[in-house]
Amino acid sequence: MSGVMDSGPGNAFYFDGRSSKRRTVTLRLGEALEIEEHGDRLAVWPYADIRRADSPSGKLRLACTSAPALARLEIRDVVLAAELVARCKKLEEHVLGGRGVATIVGWSLAATVSIILVVLFGVPLAADRLAPLVPASFERRLGEVADSQVKVVFDGKLCENAAGRRAFEKLVNTLRESAGMDTSVQSGVLSTAIPNAFALPGGKVYVLDGLLAKAENVDEVAGILAHELGHLQHRDSLRAVIHNSGTSFLIGLLFGDITGSGAVIFASRTLVNASHSREAEHDADSFAIETMHRLGRPTKPMGELMFRITGKEGDKGLSLIASHPMTEDRLARMAREDRPASGPPLLTAEEWRALKSICSTSAKL
Repeated sequence: MSGVMDSGPGNAFYFDGRSSKRRTVTLRLGEALEIEEHGDRLAVWPYADIRRADSPSGKLRLACTSAPALARLEIRDVVLAAELVARCKKLEEHVLGGRGVATIVGWSLAATVSIILVVLFGVPLAADRLAPLVPASFERRLGEVADSQVKVVFDGKLCENAAGRRAFEKLVNTLRESAGMDTSVQSGVLSTAIPNAFALPGGKVYVLDGLLAKAENVDEVAGILAHELGHLQHRDSLRAVIHNSGTSFLIGLLFGDITGSGAVIFASRTLVNASHSREAEHDADSFAIETMHRLGRPTKPMGELMFRITGKEGDKGLSLIASHPMTEDRLARMAREDRPASGPPLLTAEEWRALKSICSTSAKL
């Protein structure tokens, strides 16, 4: 299309993108679009760079890829608008046609897949990499906050029957020493009918009275305790916090603020329905099996207690199955690696009875 065409007065308005001033301009349609005000040239827009911008009905509003991002040209004359549209071959490039929609959908799917991959692989990988780097002092502080949440969940009821407490401490210390762990390990029995046991960051293990109620011998309880000590030794509870709380944990680590975010998530998820990874469970099982072997005690009872709980509990929401996913392979492994007892009993018959009744009298903390 050849020739030069000028717009009439009042038919075009220009915003330069640097100020909010609206300028009444004259347009010259030559080799490029020339924008003038009172004879002064304000801008030159190559036709190939001109794109349609959002505008109300009855107006043509344009932008230019080689002009400031906020620069706009508004044309109200339909004849001038039609002439300019005819010269701008790439006017609609940014408008969502079939290709544009496909591009947006494609990028949206890619973003969704990226988020899924981060959740499935990125966060667990970050947890594995970060856990060994977290200072022990920070982990202990985190454990203290998590412990306070535990006491809220279970109404602060720690079983303190004197004879039962002595038997429990004897069992824990025997297992701890056999595993080569130091005296920083703390433990307790909480008064609740939920059959479970769990480890908190920083070195604390809790057994719930519901698990003791279902246990038929001390080796069953010992195996479960050894399993939880394995989670402590491998810092699996810390990994669970990092995994479940994600960026909130990292922010807390950076600024030293652990008052709630990671600990609350840990308490609410891990105590109710979260689980360690299969690898973490396998490693904790290995730790428990090796510990029991060193003591000359059988490993099969641990699996039997787990099966008894998971096989008979109608509501698995807060049972051992929730935080320790069982499979036939795990049960078979405990039975396969079982050995006849070659060491002395971990508790006497009297101590075992005392442990079973540790919550017969309980005091609030």
